[in-house]
Amino acid sequence: MVGVDNINDYYDRRLKRARLDRLVGADGFRFVELDLADRERTSALFAAERFDLVVHLAAQAGVRYSLENPHAYVDSNLVGFMTVLEGCRHNAVRHLVYASSSSVYGANTKRPFSTADNVDHPVSLYAATKRANELMAHSYSHLFGLPTTGLRFFTVYGPWMRPDMVPFVFAERAASGLPIKVFNEGRMQRDFTYIDDIVSGIRGVMDRVPEAGTDLPRSSGAPFGLYNIGNNQPAELLHVIDCLERSLGMKIDREMAPMQPGDVPATYADIDDLTRATGFMPETSIEDGIEHFARWFRDVWLPIRASG
Repeated sequence: MVGVDNINDYYDRRLKRARLDRLVGADGFRFVELDLADRERTSALFAAERFDLVVHLAAQAGVRYSLENPHAYVDSNLVGFMTVLEGCRHNAVRHLVYASSSSVYGANTKRPFSTADNVDHPVSLYAATKRANELMAHSYSHLFGLPTTGLRFFTVYGPWMRPDMVPFVFAERAASGLPIKVFNEGRMQRDFTYIDDIVSGIRGVMDRVPEAGTDLPRSSGAPFGLYNIGNNQPAELLHVIDCLERSLGMKIDREMAPMQPGDVPATYADIDDLTRATGFMPETSIEDGIEHFARWFRDVWLPIRASG
């Protein structure tokens, strides 16, 4: 197994390195530091390794950062994804599984969100690039017979999560004695999905290789799959803050604020297609998931942060 990351500075590299330290040395695992947008090095890696299966989770993430640094999204999410598609195409990869995002649903008001819904009106550049990934993957499935499966992730959280996401941002500020900014007056709802459930869903689709001519949802007859992967149970932001406050044992001061540009008021995943295909069923409640995250934050991250 080969893991690839460019270890960029989008967020604290100490967190990235500490994650990686848990994997380096594991039996059968090797790490390559590489920017997938580097066409020559990525092509050489695919040619050398002759991968059977590729799980592509690398991307420039985050809605708000796309307002500040749009070129990072083009480089990582479009150019980087194209090099992966080309690597798979030219090296007989059996199946490409890749991460899309619930952000593609934009300002849709019909809930729960279904992969049958129209997603032609993204409200952020990040969402536009993830929708572009789905279209690029479908074209390669159609033109070259490359089996691809996209997973629209819904607000993934848990230990080792990205520090720019709500539970981590709020925990950091609480630990520093600072107030948090609560957008949309706390009325936001998100289908928070615990990392263990996400991993279970990914594992479920890895060996379910799409076949041409099947009735896979939205396949158009190509060997192409596309699924939502979420908790199927949205949680209101104020409830998440209450859970975090209890789990951390810290008072969290709140400053209410209006909706941010590019944000949507609610996300809610229809996971019926994925459940039918793989038996996927999320098992972690928001209360338990936040407790697991808070324990990791106290016992693992705070010591790493304190160490400098």
